[in-house]
Formats: sequence, C-alpha cells, structure tokens
Amino acid sequence: MKSRRVNEIVGEAMIDYGKFENAIGLNWYEIDPNLQQLMHRKLDPADLKWCEPELTRVGALVGGPIAERAEITDKNPPQLISFDRWGERIDEVRHHPTALATKRDAWAAGISGPRLRNEAARLGRPYPAIMTTALNYLLSQAETGMLCAIGMTSGVLGLVSRYAPKHLKDEFVRHLTAEDFDDAWDGAMFMTEKTGGSDLGTLTTTARRDGERWLLNGSKWFCSNVDASAIATLARPEGAPDGLRGVALFLVPRLRRDGRRNGIHIRRLKDKLGTRAVPTAEVDFVDAEAYLMAGEDAGAEAALDGRGINRMMEMVNESRHGVSVMGLGIMRRAFLESAIFAAHRSAFGRLLQDLPMMRETLVGMVVELEAAAALVFAATADDGPLSRLLVPLAKFRATRRGVELASQAVEVHGGNGYIENWPVARQLRDAQCHTIWEGTENIISLDVMRALRDEQVVKMLFGSIEARLSVSAPMLEAARGTVAGALSELREALQFLSRAERDLAQLRARSFTAYLADVAQAALLLEEAQWELENRASARKAVVAELFIRSHLAHRPLRGITSSERVALDLFEPLTRYGEIEPSRAEAALRTQ
Repeated sequence: MKSRRVNEIVGEAMIDYGKFENAIGLNWYEIDPNLQQLMHRKLDPADLKWCEPELTRVGALVGGPIAERAEITDKNPPQLISFDRWGERIDEVRHHPTALATKRDAWAAGISGPRLRNEAARLGRPYPAIMTTALNYLLSQAETGMLCAIGMTSGVLGLVSRYAPKHLKDEFVRHLTAEDFDDAWDGAMFMTEKTGGSDLGTLTTTARRDGERWLLNGSKWFCSNVDASAIATLARPEGAPDGLRGVALFLVPRLRRDGRRNGIHIRRLKDKLGTRAVPTAEVDFVDAEAYLMAGEDAGAEAALDGRGINRMMEMVNESRHGVSVMGLGIMRRAFLESAIFAAHRSAFGRLLQDLPMMRETLVGMVVELEAAAALVFAATADDGPLSRLLVPLAKFRATRRGVELASQAVEVHGGNGYIENWPVARQLRDAQCHTIWEGTENIISLDVMRALRDEQVVKMLFGSIEARLSVSAPMLEAARGTVAGALSELREALQFLSRAERDLAQLRARSFTAYLADVAQAALLLEEAQWELENRASARKAVVAELFIRSHLAHRPLRGITSSERVALDLFEPLTRYGEIEPSRAEAALRTQ
C-alpha cells in the first residue's frame, strides 16, 4: 500500500487495520501514533519541523524496500570465502545483494552515516539524540541484524574519537563518518572468548609491543559484524596482571598500515538462530597489528593503567541502548502484524479482533509496548550519571518483552505464525538474541546493583521517579499513589540488599531489577498521561498507565478474576487503534472493578 493511502487512513479518527493487507508496504512512522507523540513531546518545535519529514521518509523506506529485503536476506545469510582460487587466504565475507542494498539505503537515509548530523550542523542546530533512537527503532522493526552493524560502527567511532593515537585518529574518523558509502568503514567490537563474554578478566588474548604498534595473538569466540574495517578489542599486554586490571583496549584495522591483509583469521561463521543479516564468527588473531587506545598522546605505559575495560564499557553502554531499541522494534512489529492479522482472520463466526481474549491479548501488547517505549526513550534523553542505570534497565526490560510479544504474535497467527513465509517467525528468532547481546538478564541485574552503590545515582534515580509522580490530574491520583507506595518499597528493598550477604544479594538482584523497571515505567507512563490530558484532552495514555500499574504493581484480589472490569472490551478500539478517549469515559471504564 502506498504511503499516500496510509496518510488517508491514519488521518481518520482511528486506524482501521482491516484496510491493510500486511505491514510491509506501509509507512511505519505514519502508522505509529505513539512514536509521533513521543517526538512531539520530546523535541522543540524547530527540531520537530526538521526531524519529522526525515522520519516520514525513513518510515516509508523501512516499511517498504528494507522490510521486503529483510525476508530475503534472512534466507540468504552471509557466506565465508576463506581462500581464493590460488589457495591464498582472503577471509572474505560475501553478503547477499539485498543486504548490501539495505546497508547502502540506510547510509544514504541517515539511519547510519553522518548525513542527518551534517544537515543539522548546516542548520546550526545540535543533532537530537532522540532522533537516532527513533530511526533505529524504525529500522529494528524490519531488520535488527542490520542495526547491530550500524550501532557498533557508532560505538567504535566514539572510542576512536576519544582514545585513538593521534596519528590514526583523523584517518579512522574520516572513514567512519564518510558521507560517501563506498568510502565508509564499518566498526565492530570483539570481546567474547571461549571462557565467555561476561567474565572478561579471564581473557587469554595477548598483546606484545612492536614499536608504535602492538601484535595481538589469541582467539575471539563471538565476533559480530566480523568483516568490519575498524575493530575494538581487548587483550592482555605483556607484564599486565591477571584479572580485569590487566586488560587493555586496542584498535585493530582490517588492513595493516602497509596495505596488506592483517592477521585476522576467520575460522567460521556461526550458524545462528536469527539476526542473520549480520555475520558473526570465530576469529583468531595471528600477530594482528593493533594500536593501543588510551588517549591520543598516551605512551606504552598506559597499557598497564588498568582502565582498558572501563574504556570499552563506554561503547558497551551505548551498544546496550541500541539492543534495547532492537527489542522495542520487535515489540512494535509483533503488535502491528498481530493487529492486522486479527482484523482479517475469522473464527467461530467472528473476526479474531472481536473475540474477548484476543482483545485482551492485543491490549496487553499495546500496554507493554508503550511502557517499554517510555523507558527506552527516557534512557536516550538522559546522558548524565542516570544513564548509567536507565540504559541497562531499558535493555533488561525491552529485550525480554520483545521475546514475549514475538511469541504472542506467533500464537495470534496460529499455525501460520510458525511458518517461515509469514514474518512473525523470524521476529521470534531474532528477538531471542537481544536478551544475550551486551549482557544477559543476570549480568544486567548485577550491573544495576553495582550502579546503585553510587549514592549520587541512587539520589538521582529516586528523585527522577518522584518528579514524574508530580502529576496533577485527579484521574491519575489513585495510580500515582500505587506507584509512590511501590517506590517506598523499592527504597526498603535496596536498603536490605545493601546489608545482605553477597550470595543472597545476588539471588535477589533480578527480582529487584524487574521491580525497579516496573516502577520506572509506571512513573514515565503517568508523566505521559498528564501531558496528553493537558495537550490533547485525551485520557488514552491514562488508561494505558492504569492498566500497566494494575498488572505490575497493584494488588488484585483473586488475580482480578472476579472483577467486573472490562476495559479491554469496552476501550479496545481507541487503545489498539490509537483513538482519543474522553476523560469521563476512561474514568467510568476504570472505576468498574
């Protein structure tokens, strides 16, 4: 369906999913009122005037050609060519034409690459960070593997800009930010070894100084975007102590300075469950030429300063946020595909969307999607000390919910959902990866607990949540009280964990992190609800917030089974089709319990 027609349909009072044959072919920005509202809330008018046309263009590109190609790329993953016809080692990764076309389109559109940043600079305006999140969110609905490559390039650029040697920085930055796609370089991060990707203090890759360069030897076990031109990796320099203090950060170019192939030997590409667009491999460093990243004027002694892991974690935190966006994109695609399917498929003489439990399912998907979006976009906006906590929290929540909603989408489609020529099977396969990339739930939970050892972070966290609870709309008062009570419990839980012996504290870390995510999401939804009531005179977001709070924070006798509440039935259309809800109607529906 053409974007013009989408505009006509979305311009109606509510979205009618029955008028769409499928999600591919739609403009995914125009069909997403929640994303539009987030941008309207978070951008000032001048930035919105510039950003929204770009988002509309990208929405058409992602929902059209990129989404179409993603299905083909998934069935035609990258191939490794280890040797040329003369028997010479080349370690070349060959991508299907659909993958290369998408990469080129993403670069030209500004999803990756510097085009939009340069355009903002020409307009004399700073580039809004939320724009990156919105663009990546749109791309993730079609192809999260491609976003992996884009995100790592951005992360390597940041490390190079801050820590690369002076004689290399200009060249690498130029290629990592080139507007010409054919002159541009990809970035990658190789950390995981056979011993694992979390316990990095046990890594065995070594670094030996050789003049101004270093030579790396060792093996890396999971290397995504393996054919990148600029690789950030960790190794242990000669003479360094065991453990994390002995780890240093290095930049490994694909080609040596003399133009020859570097000592990066690809053993094999991983046969992955999903995210097949990005090649992931096992790699051996064999006297690989590398350069210490510890500051542009740092000497060799900086390799032993014990800060290598801290520098790498700067990229990891940025990458974690990117992975949270991937989970969010999967959630959105899962809902959109389910809503369209339920508007077409009939059972028992009724459309699926008219059956009570299907309505409950779709409303639940919307609530979880918008709660996750609130957290992911909040993590974008905060680049101060609080981001140290919000980013892992967003990753923890959005990636798990991505798996859950993708699974629900398969079930909504029934047997069709389990078949690979329907799109939701791939979404489920791709979604599982995101709970692993940049830290499993256990690792994220431990990281959250470490962050909360900093009293400043704790103070900022609770202060931020309390500020968002300063809502004034009377219809939000009961929900605000529930969240305030949960926040008080969180303080008590944190005090308990700070005194608990180590194993018990770790045993409770995941439960605490989940509770913290619930409270943060609830507070953010209440803030959005207040804004919508004031600016749109609509209580739709207030209903979303109330449903989330009832599900995650409120005590419900007999699990709500005996309740007469029927919000999922009575407000199904405006909740799932993004219509306005009169405050009086919302209050009446929510009051019935």
